[in-house]
Amino acid sequence: MRPFLPAYRAPRQHKVRAVMDMKIRYGPLCLLSALGVLFLAESTSIRAATTEALALCAASVIPALFPFLVVSSLLLSCGLGEWAAVHLAGFMTPLFRLPGCAASALLLGLVGGYPVGVRTAAQLYRQGSLTKNEASRLLTFCNNASPVFLISVLGQGVFGSFSAGLWLWLVHLSSALLTGLLFRRTEARDPTVPRVGEVRAVHLPSAFVRAVTESTSAMISICGFVTLFYVLSRPLAALGGSVGAALTGGVELFSLTPLLKADGVGFVLASACTAWGGVSLHCQSAAVLEGSGLSPRWCVVGKAVQGLFAAALAALVWGRI
Repeated sequence: MRPFLPAYRAPRQHKVRAVMDMKIRYGPLCLLSALGVLFLAESTSIRAATTEALALCAASVIPALFPFLVVSSLLLSCGLGEWAAVHLAGFMTPLFRLPGCAASALLLGLVGGYPVGVRTAAQLYRQGSLTKNEASRLLTFCNNASPVFLISVLGQGVFGSFSAGLWLWLVHLSSALLTGLLFRRTEARDPTVPRVGEVRAVHLPSAFVRAVTESTSAMISICGFVTLFYVLSRPLAALGGSVGAALTGGVELFSLTPLLKADGVGFVLASACTAWGGVSLHCQSAAVLEGSGLSPRWCVVGKAVQGLFAAALAALVWGRI
């Protein structure tokens, strides 16, 4: 006769973990299912919003961003990081505890706009010009909006004033630098990473082809995220008022512009949301950082801090405009 063997029972902690795993899965599944139903129910408006977003990418995003992606890649290939390491170390090292080459990511990000700074920081890390700690801290404040967007689109387009746009840009710049100072900390420099690298010999035609190819791939990802979040932000924009504008700006910047009012609240919202960048921007940054070994969470943390600084500074300067 076979001995009686009790049925095996999984330990209680395994059952609890299985239940928790299912709960974690059910949340996103329910959300995505609801989103799919919404897309089907509002298919006409979804198509219209997608068409608008693609037109926006063709008319504004690609012309403004693609040339800077190509040029920034070529500049780094030709030795901009090494040049900056020599000439700008006196600015970056005392203030931010970063080598001078990090200034190339900050400057190119300020001129070219989102997400040129992140892409440049990732390239510097791949080249070995920055340690992982330095590149992560650089990500917190090198990802910034372009002066054209702040001065022309927001300043003149929303507030009808070049002065307002200039103040927005100065607040944006100041909040970025304050964020960099906040994340400033001393790090023992890795001796295997030189402070001043030697300028590498570059085959310019190969560098040009690589820059265009990589920038095209990055541009496709960026336009994809802009289109998706432009569509997703439509229900938030329909809420109206400052709440609708704040929620929309927290998701996607281009949808925020027509919702802003030319008053103090609108100015603070414009400054804070531009500094935060939106969920769309953080997805673009994650796409640019893919395969670099750097975590996009530093971008998110830095932009959240910068948004708080920008809101406070904008509230202070509005009375001077």
